[in-house]
Amino acid sequence: MEISNSFGNYTKNDTNTARNNGSPEEGSVVTSTVELKTSKPGVTRTEQIKTGYSNVRDYSGYLQGKYSYMNRGTTSMEGIPTTVTVSDAFLKKCMNDPEKAKYLEENLAAIPDCVKSLCNSVKMAPGSPVVTYAAYKIDDNGNISAMSGGTNDPDGRIARENAERKAKEKRAAQEKAAKRRKEKKAEEEKAEKRRAEKKEQRDMADGRETKPFTLSATGTDVKSATQNIIAASSTASFDCAI
Repeated sequence: MEISNSFGNYTKNDTNTARNNGSPEEGSVVTSTVELKTSKPGVTRTEQIKTGYSNVRDYSGYLQGKYSYMNRGTTSMEGIPTTVTVSDAFLKKCMNDPEKAKYLEENLAAIPDCVKSLCNSVKMAPGSPVVTYAAYKIDDNGNISAMSGGTNDPDGRIARENAERKAKEKRAAQEKAAKRRKEKKAEEEKAEKRRAEKKEQRDMADGRETKPFTLSATGTDVKSATQNIIAASSTASFDCAI
């Protein structure tokens, strides 16, 4: 795709020229027949262009009559939103300069084919992407910039699959977290039960009464009396719990 982005040396072909009421300097509109380059390399076409306008508004009106997408906001080309913007400063430079006017019209005329080529080229890329918008801008000095965007998910299938996958992962994480909370709660309940049992055992131990007891025994001598007391103590019950 060929689009001029600087002023070159163009071959003039102004054999058929019509003037209205004087010279271009006086604001008269001049129609010139010229050969314009096209979006196809080496191919030109014969076209009539007009210059000699006294103001940008009238010149813009003439151009918009031929190129309805110029400075009209968003229009549709190849089914995608497209904007074509030309600065007023450059329009002022072109309206009385046949060479600049020729350059401008060559590029304005080539834009629809360029958008078509852009869309077709992107479709051939891996992943089958599609163009979603295109924008062309010609600045104050005639420099041209282009911008476009696209997607490899025109029908939203990939986005839906990603959303479903993320939702599934989120549910799994929530279920896992709920299981951990349940297990933790069960462990806490077991620990609490063990603490309660231990406390109950301590309370039972703390609830036993303490009271004095007396053992007596006789014997033939001190030694035998002591042994009899020891024997009695081994069979006596000292459980005084209430």
